[in-house]
Amino acid sequence: MKIKAHQLIESIEFKKLVRTRWTVSFVLLFFLFLNYYGFILIIALKKEWVTQKLGNFGNYGLYAGASVILFSWLLTFLYVFWANRYYDQEVEVLKSKLESETK
Repeated sequence: MKIKAHQLIESIEFKKLVRTRWTVSFVLLFFLFLNYYGFILIIALKKEWVTQKLGNFGNYGLYAGASVILFSWLLTFLYVFWANRYYDQEVEVLKSKLESETK
């Protein structure tokens, strides 16, 4: 069954899709902020730990900084995986229900 754009926007499926996208985005944003601000707080509150040598070539601060970057990549990967696997499929289903406005 084909529907018009305003009907699609008012549909339960569309609203659920938008709510799900915002939920996933805010959860990942929360972890991103926790990651970055946690690193800054560690630097500010545990200076002696951050500068403590770890191995021959680095200290805890260097490895913690690298882990911040890696964790950010992981969050990005999770979002892309979710979007490709679930979100894009739902968008395609809704687009297929949409009646062409040019007809």
